[in-house]
Amino acid sequence: MIKIYNTLTRKKEPLPEPQAGKPLKVFVCGPTVYDYAHIGHARTYIFFDFLAKYLRSQGYEVEYLQNITDVDDKIIKRAAEENKTAEELSKFFTEKYLEDMETLGVDAITNYAPATKFIPQIISQVERLIEKGFAYKIDGDGWYFDISKDKEYGKLSGRTATQAEDALSRIDESINKRNKGDFCLWKFSKPNEPVWPEKNLGDGRPGWHIEDTAITEKYFGPQYDIHGGGVDLVFPHHEAEMAQQESASGLKPFVKLWIHTGVLLVEGKKMSKSLGNFITIRDFLKKYPPDVLRWITLTHHYRSPIDYSDESARQAKSAIDGTQKFLAGLEFSSKNISEDSPRGDNPIEKKTDIAFASALADDINTPTAIAHIFNAILELQPKIWTIEPDTAKSLAKYLKGKFAALGFSFKSPEIPAKAWQLASERETFRVNKQFVQSDALRKEIDSLGYVIEDTPKGPFLWPKNQI
Repeated sequence: MIKIYNTLTRKKEPLPEPQAGKPLKVFVCGPTVYDYAHIGHARTYIFFDFLAKYLRSQGYEVEYLQNITDVDDKIIKRAAEENKTAEELSKFFTEKYLEDMETLGVDAITNYAPATKFIPQIISQVERLIEKGFAYKIDGDGWYFDISKDKEYGKLSGRTATQAEDALSRIDESINKRNKGDFCLWKFSKPNEPVWPEKNLGDGRPGWHIEDTAITEKYFGPQYDIHGGGVDLVFPHHEAEMAQQESASGLKPFVKLWIHTGVLLVEGKKMSKSLGNFITIRDFLKKYPPDVLRWITLTHHYRSPIDYSDESARQAKSAIDGTQKFLAGLEFSSKNISEDSPRGDNPIEKKTDIAFASALADDINTPTAIAHIFNAILELQPKIWTIEPDTAKSLAKYLKGKFAALGFSFKSPEIPAKAWQLASERETFRVNKQFVQSDALRKEIDSLGYVIEDTPKGPFLWPKNQI
């Protein structure tokens, strides 16, 4: 049984057992495409990519939907600064976002849903809210949701309507609102802004929150299984979504399970261009391979904060390189295996399987799951060169499979034939105790960028830059 923490109920709750033909419907808030995606985005999307893949591996059918906010105040402002249309700007950054996700191996999403493709659904939902008395019009501004009409407003975040008025919340500003926490459903467009002609609502464009519920209602209906996003979206964004959809449909709960990832800080501070600590995914990938960001993400529990620094990235890369070397060593130790060698059950595999599965079933505890893999590696490390070849082959395949389940693909680096030839010649000299010649060949191998380790199975080569 898989249990996951529900932000709404403040407790871990079991997922229903997998049912054929009844997919889990999962929605995760996507980016507002006015700039390149940053490593905070990556933290959230890497986790939910893993979650979808893990649930599928456990027999669930998962329909994973993500919106893309391609019309928004931030997009309009940035487009004006760059003398572009909002459509041109959002299209450019949407393409770059999708490229970043592909590079990071985030590919579990079933459907991407740009907001501008769902204007009719957005209009329909706003009209229903007006009809039911939950929305009101401010001339020259737009249509707003009246939070005082929703008696349960605040149940997700634990904040009351009064607390919604604090200056730190990202809310729509208007001196004519009934309540300071009221949020805009449909904004009347100003000159040179994107506009959708609408005879009932007035010419305008969607507010920030309404696109998500209109999109999910189109794909999933008025109620579905899992909603995810960063913890910074709990209030007011997800609170607003819940108020909108439950008010429009009259059905509760809007979502059964709310899952939120913790914040990513940079050296203890929130990312900000003004602080000079804003790191895009693209900037990160100029220094480190994609697996480093996945490693940092999954070695932290998804609900915990991550305090990122260059040092944490270097440590992650070192851990990946060390793991890759160990797995390559296991495969090297399996050479000369006979095709007829029997393969029995390995107690290390059994023990790790149980612990790994238990960790993931308990609120998707990836750091503990990874720790159990490393417990197996620590147990095997001292005897890596003395393990029977068939056992070594089995263990290498098993451990690679466990890492693959987490999204890591550890491939041994290509070592040129010349380096292996020199290693073979050196081994001959070493065995014959011709140490001067042996040392000369070691230096030559070193000049090629490789170190050599003498093992009972023969010389083992590894790139110097991965030690």
